[in-house]
Amino acid sequence: MIELKSKREIQLMREAGEILKKVFAVVEPLGVEGFTTEALDAAAEKVIRENGGEPAFKGYRGFPKTSCISLNEAVVHGIPSARRLKKGDIVSFDIGVKWKGFYVDAARTWQVGANDPQKQALIDTAKQSLKTALAAYQPGWRIGDISEAIQRYVEERGFQVVRDYAGHGIGRQLHEDPQVTNYGKAGRGAKIEPGLAIAIEPMVTEGHYAVETLEDGWTVVTQDRKNASHYEDTVVFTENGFINLTSDEVP
Repeated sequence: MIELKSKREIQLMREAGEILKKVFAVVEPLGVEGFTTEALDAAAEKVIRENGGEPAFKGYRGFPKTSCISLNEAVVHGIPSARRLKKGDIVSFDIGVKWKGFYVDAARTWQVGANDPQKQALIDTAKQSLKTALAAYQPGWRIGDISEAIQRYVEERGFQVVRDYAGHGIGRQLHEDPQVTNYGKAGRGAKIEPGLAIAIEPMVTEGHYAVETLEDGWTVVTQDRKNASHYEDTVVFTENGFINLTSDEVP
């Protein structure tokens, strides 16, 4: 069942988004050569708790850390560890915040100490696919319109979108209805109505979209071990369009 959010609930999610933005502002500059992924995770948890929030992922279905940090061929759900970042790594950093009973969820990807054009194209494609889909939004859309717009943007640039994982509704629970796939057909799926809050998260692969889970039971990697990129924002739709609750860009 899809639960549409009231103006008060949207405001609480907006406040949660402000905490999450502070996390990115602290963590991304730390994501440099020699820094461990568990140190990034600790920095993220410190920001969340100092601002009165709770880590949304820690303990969720047994996940042991505050953030999911996935490197290179890892798509999502990487567990922070003592592994040190090295030059050329692709870092996908996924984080959620709970604030006064409501959740937001977002992810960013960046290169470590390098500017490889192919890697940057992969990273930029994931980000721009979300932004392009939202920019095209029109009243009357269904979830499938977002899904198709993302898929089209990604595939036109020679990349692919993961099929096995998707975005989701969000609010009182971290994962709610509806599911928001990154591929599909326009005009299908749940109708987008005022009060709908969703986490849209393109997961883009350099090679084939097939993935598998490692022995740790969490880390999802590409089967061909080619690189991947993950970008996510929590968005709420209103009578006047939409609000990106986790965007770190200045309007």
